[in-house]
Amino acid sequence: MAHNSTAKRGVLFDVDGTLVDSNYLHTVAWWQAFRRMDLDVPMSAVHRAIGMGGDKLVEHLLGEERDKDQDEKLDATHGAIFSTWWPALRSFDGARELLLACADKDLTIVLASSATGPELEVLRTVIDADSAIAAATSSADAEESKPSPDILQSALDSSTLTAEDTIFVGDSVWDVKAAAELKIPTIGLLCGGTSEAELRDAGATEIWENPRDLLENLESSLLGKLAAR
Repeated sequence: MAHNSTAKRGVLFDVDGTLVDSNYLHTVAWWQAFRRMDLDVPMSAVHRAIGMGGDKLVEHLLGEERDKDQDEKLDATHGAIFSTWWPALRSFDGARELLLACADKDLTIVLASSATGPELEVLRTVIDADSAIAAATSSADAEESKPSPDILQSALDSSTLTAEDTIFVGDSVWDVKAAAELKIPTIGLLCGGTSEAELRDAGATEIWENPRDLLENLESSLLGKLAAR
């Protein structure tokens, strides 16, 4: 099929750990939520599950045999603890400029986040690049959270993008796996705390240190190539 050069091209961005430095705060918030229910889950295990939606994370860490009646309370407790850190949240250096630079290249930018609605508002304020953002998804926009591709599919739908004209930028193996289900190539960033080896192993096509690193290499990156197509 000949590629339609007028087709919209876009970038889906994960938010937590990709644009905003929040993964370790999420880790501690989940850890404390588990402790309040007398559940002892090592922080390293929690960190490796960050990037999954809350429902998937609880099942992944506690297993099928857990008391499922606690799931909702765990999720709500994590959210409440995490909200106490909202004033401290910072975007990564270069995150705002990266979004603006992509928008300048006529790439449609969609935030593909599994954060709750109120949380997403806070994250958008922290990023401070609303003029560049065409749309954003929250946990309310998907039946199933990452690593299921629902959130990415909603992100595509919300902006009339197609998978073949889109690239996903994320920081966790769950991001990469979700994008792979839709055959969207992923650029992995290391700033969320996951190693290059793990991201490549999950199927990431390209790896950069952080938003600033990707911004400085924008022309040669997958994003630059997509824009030039």
